[in-house]
Amino acid sequence: MNLPNILAIFRMLLAPLLFFLLSFSFENIHQSWVNYFATLTFSLAALSDFFDGYIARTWGQSTKLGAILDPLADKMLILAAFLGLLLAHKANEWVVYIILVREFFITGFRVVMVSENLDVSASFAGKLKTAFQMTAIIFLIMDWMGAGFLLYAALFLTLYSGFEYIYVYIKAHKERKK
Repeated sequence: MNLPNILAIFRMLLAPLLFFLLSFSFENIHQSWVNYFATLTFSLAALSDFFDGYIARTWGQSTKLGAILDPLADKMLILAAFLGLLLAHKANEWVVYIILVREFFITGFRVVMVSENLDVSASFAGKLKTAFQMTAIIFLIMDWMGAGFLLYAALFLTLYSGFEYIYVYIKAHKERKK
């Protein structure tokens, strides 16, 4: 068990805590404090996502277990955040639904691509999508101005980066037929 895998497991443990903070009604604690703790929890998880990938690449610690744990931890975190925000009535239901459907479809699609030895590395749009999703989640948790715009921007990038995977797959199949 290396450090990147430990960070992915840490992120997996933070996901249910985040969901709890966003979905549970605390009677004796002011909502702003709950929002701060939820934002801190999400931010720690987001930082662990950055560092586990960075460490795995730069220190040569990429493993098969990490290739499974990292995307699973990412999906658990995004699912916990968006479902919690829905229960707290802080996010548009349709936007969240479309984002989550895309996330799970592309995760499955990436498995197919890997089985066909196709590159599934995140594109620039995919990395931008993640940054916008994470920023939108923080803004939504904190009820900050601009949260809605960021959520719709995240939706656009989520769909765009999803279409990129489909395009790469179709292009690879066309080239193989030649």
